[in-house]
Amino acid sequence: MVWLKLLVCVAIILFAGTKLAFYGDAIAEKTRLGRLWIGLVLISIVTTMPELVTSVSSAALVDSPDQALGNLFGSCMFNLTTLAVIDVICVAGPVLSQVSPRHALSGGVGIVLLGVAIAGILAADTVFGEAVGWVGIPSFVILVLYLGATWLIFRRERRLHKHPAAPSPGEQYEHISTRTAWVRASLASIAIVGAGIWLAFIGDEIAAATGWGSSFVGSLFLAITTSLPELTLVVAAVRLGAVDMAVANILGANMLDILVITWTDVAYTEDPLLSVVSSSQVITAAVAIAMTLLAIVAIRQRPERKTLKVMNWYAPVLVALYIFGAWASFAQPWT
Repeated sequence: MVWLKLLVCVAIILFAGTKLAFYGDAIAEKTRLGRLWIGLVLISIVTTMPELVTSVSSAALVDSPDQALGNLFGSCMFNLTTLAVIDVICVAGPVLSQVSPRHALSGGVGIVLLGVAIAGILAADTVFGEAVGWVGIPSFVILVLYLGATWLIFRRERRLHKHPAAPSPGEQYEHISTRTAWVRASLASIAIVGAGIWLAFIGDEIAAATGWGSSFVGSLFLAITTSLPELTLVVAAVRLGAVDMAVANILGANMLDILVITWTDVAYTEDPLLSVVSSSQVITAAVAIAMTLLAIVAIRQRPERKTLKVMNWYAPVLVALYIFGAWASFAQPWT
């Protein structure tokens, strides 16, 4: 019965996430903001909502901080694995060779945020592991770094888009009014919020019924299901030729996933979140860092053609790293 619940919940998230991505893109067109900025922040906020709701619910309502953090780190790994998927479907050449080198900065910010999270777990018994109230110091550091980095990226992108293109009669979403886009995006958001809360309880049921640990359930099952909106969006974006927006959404979603640690820490009022989770969480975070570094190298290298006919060399490496991260999480003693 629990698996049927999971299937229904996944269907809701997938359907609502697809609609939310569609109307979010319509809003992006009507606001006249740069596609990279829209993918990095606005669309990423939209598609990261399942991770936010599921992780906060797992910690605050289900009392499973490991499941909450495993969901976030696992989502980071899964999001980066989608780079391999879009590299296969992109027939014009290696997908990371077609995007702006400016994405390397977003990837670097993600690595720094993941590093702070790892330090918070390993240094739980040190000064860095102390709390202000019940919220850990690392959570505040993550919040400040995210806001600072986002502001810097916004200023850089605004300088590059000082003169927005004039409206054209052939806009993709000219048949949708701005009000309609906002209303329907809001309705899809409500559906995702409800499904995300339900998904947290389902994950706890799966852990109890199977004997699997909450770290593994969070890192694999919840991470994959809550990342479905990102996968849906990036595949659609690549097919439309909006490769920059797709990659920006992946890297922006990872930055936001780590920021969710702060809000989850606020919701989990018993102890600082990073001080009570299993040290095995470091493995998935470290794998996410390795995958991000690999993506940055590929973006900077900019190969002209695919080395493996249907994909470039980094695609199978990303998949292998994800499999290793999932296996390592599964092999750890259950918490």
